[in-house]
Amino acid sequence: MKLLVECGATKSDWTVLDSGNVRYTFKTEGLNFSSGEDGFIGRTLEQGILKTLDACDGQTPDEVFFYAAGLFASDDESSPCSKLRKRLAAYFPAARTELADDLLAAARSVCGNNQGIACILGTGSNTCLFNGSRIVRKIPSGGFILGDEGSASALGRVFISDYIKGLVPECVALAFEEKYDMSYASLVQKIYHGASPAGFLGSLAPDILAFYGENHYMTHLVDSNFRAFIDRSLKPLLSEKVPIGVVGSFGWACRSIISEIGKQEGVEFARFTASPSAGLIDYHKQA
Repeated sequence: MKLLVECGATKSDWTVLDSGNVRYTFKTEGLNFSSGEDGFIGRTLEQGILKTLDACDGQTPDEVFFYAAGLFASDDESSPCSKLRKRLAAYFPAARTELADDLLAAARSVCGNNQGIACILGTGSNTCLFNGSRIVRKIPSGGFILGDEGSASALGRVFISDYIKGLVPECVALAFEEKYDMSYASLVQKIYHGASPAGFLGSLAPDILAFYGENHYMTHLVDSNFRAFIDRSLKPLLSEKVPIGVVGSFGWACRSIISEIGKQEGVEFARFTASPSAGLIDYHKQA
C-alpha cells in the first residue's frame, strides 16, 4: 500500500494506492514548507494522516511519497525535510519514505519514466531537465521578486509596477480600481508586508487575462511574460530535443497562448496538465 501526497499552494492531494488501484483520495489545505507557519503545517499534516489511517482501517502504508515546495534534502535537524520525516515516522514507523520538492512531482507527472523537460506554471514557475529517473538540471526560479517568469505572480508584478507609474491604459486602470483597492499604500502593504505577496499578485492574473486580445497593452503584457519564461527559463534546457510538459493551473488556462508563442520561438509543447496528481498516480502505479 502506498500513500502519495502532492502539495500545491492552495491544496494538497492525498491518495492511497492499494495493489495499484486508488483506494481513497481526498484533499487538505495547501502546504509550502519553505514559507509556511510550522503550527499550520503540523495541523494540516495531522488532519491528512488521520484521514489516511481512517480510510485504511488503521493499516499503515508500506511506502510514503510526499511532494511539496520547500522540501530540499538536508542533514540539518531543524530543516523542513527533517521535521517532516520525523512527523511521518511517528505515524508510519515501518514505511519507506521519500520526500521531494514539487518540481520532481511535475517531472514524474508529465514525463513518467522518460526523458523530458518539466515546467511548472502556476502562482510561481520552475523548469527542469529530467532523464527518466531524476532531475539532471534545473533553472532556479528566483521567486516572485527575482524571477518566476511566465507565472501568474510575475504577470501581476509587472502589471502593478506599470500601474503605480501610470503606464497602464486608463480604461484598464479604471476597471481594476472598481474591483480592488489600488491605492499606493494598499499595494505596498500587500506586496511588502502581506501574508502572501505572490498569492496576491497571482490573483490579479484572471482579470489581466480578461483583456487579452482586446487591449494591445494587456495582450503585450501577457505575451511578454511567456516570452521571458521561454527565453530565460526554458531555452537554456533545450540542448537536447525532448518533449516539454507543463504543469499548473495558470499554464493550463493559458495553454493556447503559450503554444502559439512557443511556435513563434521555435519551441513545441507536448503536454499541458492543470495538476500533477493524475500523472503521479499513473507513475506510482507502475513503480
